[in-house]
Amino acid sequence: MKIFDWFKRKPEAEPRPLFYDIVCPYCFNKFTPDEVEFRASHHREDDEDYALREDARLNRYRARFGLDTVQDMEAVLRPQDVPEEHRIYSDEVLVGLNDRYGEVTRRRLCPHCHNELPVTAGKVPSNIISIVGASQVGKSVYMTALIHTLQNSTADHFDAACMPLTTEISRKFRMNYEEPLFERGDLLASTQKERMQEPFIFQFVFKDESKPPLTLVFFDVAGEGMVDQDYLGLHGQHIKNSSGILFMVDPLQIRSIRDRIRLKLGDTRGEWVSRYDEPRDVVLTLFSDFIAHQEDSKTDIPTAVVLTKSDMLESLRGDDGEYIKSNSNIFHNVVHRDHFDLDEFENIDGEIRRFIERVDRPFKGTMDVYFKDTAYFAVSALGSNPVEQKLQSVVSPIRVDEPFVWLMYKLKYIEGRRQA
Repeated sequence: MKIFDWFKRKPEAEPRPLFYDIVCPYCFNKFTPDEVEFRASHHREDDEDYALREDARLNRYRARFGLDTVQDMEAVLRPQDVPEEHRIYSDEVLVGLNDRYGEVTRRRLCPHCHNELPVTAGKVPSNIISIVGASQVGKSVYMTALIHTLQNSTADHFDAACMPLTTEISRKFRMNYEEPLFERGDLLASTQKERMQEPFIFQFVFKDESKPPLTLVFFDVAGEGMVDQDYLGLHGQHIKNSSGILFMVDPLQIRSIRDRIRLKLGDTRGEWVSRYDEPRDVVLTLFSDFIAHQEDSKTDIPTAVVLTKSDMLESLRGDDGEYIKSNSNIFHNVVHRDHFDLDEFENIDGEIRRFIERVDRPFKGTMDVYFKDTAYFAVSALGSNPVEQKLQSVVSPIRVDEPFVWLMYKLKYIEGRRQA
């Protein structure tokens, strides 16, 4: 270290705002903390304003996802109907109301869908991670393997815990995703376009209380919807208000290597992706939906391009290195602990960038044009290629959390360091 380095001033941290805009983790609308509404903490039969009733706004949201209608809810209270002195603030954020009967409620609701907001909303940034990609790229399987890995190992590596936001989310994830895949070895059915999926919401909570929790929202949009303008219009809001994007690409979507992989794997079933499944089609749809309206027609949302089913690329591995080198990093699992390993990242990012550029240059070029901040990864949610839709071994994910750890690094939750 040079002597003058001792006198260099450390860059000052950006001043913390008084509050943060809230992005609802259910409907993905964005609003300020002063716009929240509240669920009354009690009801009264002698006061119509506080009587039990149907919440039409909440039930409209639930109907979109095929959820049961909820009857007899406590009333919704608006802050503007309550005197200023009866509003409760914490760190400049409206967190509660003292109603006309002296009862306090801290149950804050999204003003758009009336779902209850996390207690940290408005006090910390609302960071949403979106998973997007065309049909049959394995988004549901990847989401399952990722959350399972975050809960069982990654969180511990960063002195944190990964927890579902509600017991209902915990139950649905465990019964419909985690148990079938990890305990019974059953492959998950593809998400159907007509079947809207309610988002899975988890929080990555650090044991260091000075670090705010990171809210993870996984909204599993059906692949067919990612190239359907009307369908994307319903779900594009969550992508537009995301803090990070996991963009899934299946090797079988790439024409130049699809037949080669098929031949190597001896697959003659003929069940191959349609013309709608080109990765570039998804990018073009995203562009017309919201990227075109951004400054310079680019998005600065950090985007991890995730090549799924990397175990399939084993069939392309060879000494000639035409596609995959014999000593490739793709097939070796990597654990990032306490920090993001920049050396490991640069190795995998460089290898996958070169691979994508070689096999699908139009897609790579489109990403370069419309996305300012990208990184490239390869993952295997299962660890091996299923045969006839059946798993041949225990599920052993490879590098599934690496794109997420990169997003944590980009969002300044963790540091990046080199091995030396």
